[in-house]
Amino acid sequence: MTKEYITTWFQGLQDEICQSLEEKDGKGKFHQDLWERAEGGGGRTRIMTDGKVIEKGGVNFSAVHGEMPEKILNALQLPKANFYATGVSIVLHPQSPMIPIIHMNIRYFEMSNGIHWFGGGIDLTPHYVQEDDAVFFHQYLKDVCDRFHPNYYPKFKQWADDYFYIKHRKETRGIGGIFFDRLSSDEGFTKEERFGFVQAVGKAFIPIYFHMVDHNRDKEYGKNEKKWQYLRRGRYVEFNLVYDKGTKFGLDTDGRIESILMSLPPQVEWHYNVQSAPDSLEKKTLNLLKKGIDWAGSNGEL
Repeated sequence: MTKEYITTWFQGLQDEICQSLEEKDGKGKFHQDLWERAEGGGGRTRIMTDGKVIEKGGVNFSAVHGEMPEKILNALQLPKANFYATGVSIVLHPQSPMIPIIHMNIRYFEMSNGIHWFGGGIDLTPHYVQEDDAVFFHQYLKDVCDRFHPNYYPKFKQWADDYFYIKHRKETRGIGGIFFDRLSSDEGFTKEERFGFVQAVGKAFIPIYFHMVDHNRDKEYGKNEKKWQYLRRGRYVEFNLVYDKGTKFGLDTDGRIESILMSLPPQVEWHYNVQSAPDSLEKKTLNLLKKGIDWAGSNGEL
């Protein structure tokens, strides 16, 4: 299985997801921006703004190559070699604060010395945590993972809990999901088996997101909920700019800045020392932004 085959599949997934999202939104259309990277490769950035459901969303494909920067080689403890990286990255910020932010990234990386691996995951960032949505989301991902290995979900769920954690806030970015990296042809797995899992994760995006939209799009909200949405978006920005490895990789490899930062929401607010009322939905959400909640196994119980 070649990098060209994997790259073509990722391109097809981008096409499929964009078409499905346009149909679901009913108003917004993706605008494509083709770009090239001076050091090698390029991509297709597709952005939707001011849709009926999606206020701002990006579904990006890229395939870049060249000499691996020394900084990344040292960080990953890799020998000097050229690299090739391709994948699809998605972030959707909804109009309604009752619909969660969703993020997915699936990617393939290889080096000229034969080293290769897959990475990615899906995570959900509700402005208001709805426990039934969280159970559905995690159970769906568990079902996908269990088709490939019984250890995948618990391992990758814990990885997501640890990765999507805003240390300076002592809270998770959302309700997690699954996160995995450096899955290679080892531990008894073939490259084809690893890619099959990545494909299944990619195919899970649309049914998961459509469930979230259908379940929440008609819920009423007002100014207070919109203000809370802008505050929660601020947490999303903090994570992406301070901790996100994909952002750092893009910047360290001289990636296209507009595509790298497409994940940021269109409107964000920060207010000093915001305190939520003890019995409010906002406080309930904050209490659920923690690691270790077994959504799939015990319906949200710790």
